[in-house]
Amino acid sequence: MVTLSKIYTRTGDGGTTRLVGGQEVAKNSLRIEAYGTVDELNAVIGVVRAELAEAGAIAADARASLDGWLHEVQQRLFDLGSDLATLIEDRWADQPLIEDAHITAMERFIDAQNAGLGVLKSFVLPGGSRPTRSSTSRARSVAGPSGAPWRWPTASRSGPT
Repeated sequence: MVTLSKIYTRTGDGGTTRLVGGQEVAKNSLRIEAYGTVDELNAVIGVVRAELAEAGAIAADARASLDGWLHEVQQRLFDLGSDLATLIEDRWADQPLIEDAHITAMERFIDAQNAGLGVLKSFVLPGGSRPTRSSTSRARSVAGPSGAPWRWPTASRSGPT
């Protein structure tokens, strides 16, 4: 369990930050870009969950199931962000890490949700009468490119990776 006594460093902004082990890295490094994107996705999922809580058109049991799954996704994203902010040699005992079982569970939930849907014949544009539609599209747009190799060259490769 990480314990934080304050959430600011008072070290100024020289374009660098520190990893969990204290190593100084450029803020435009691949590692920082990656965990920044993971953090952004987690925040967007939080908005989706808040909007979902007010989505009266969705049955309560379906809403509860989806909210529980999104909570689990948020927890795994926190674990991933922690791992990305920590060099392998600085990991602590029992540090939560993403495992194949987490990915398999996520894929199974998605497959179960898709099972009752018809064939997708076109892309769905963000928007509509419910805010949750736009928020889920925002989450998808943040999540999609975060792991795409074509983005990697846009960030500096200096420092610990």
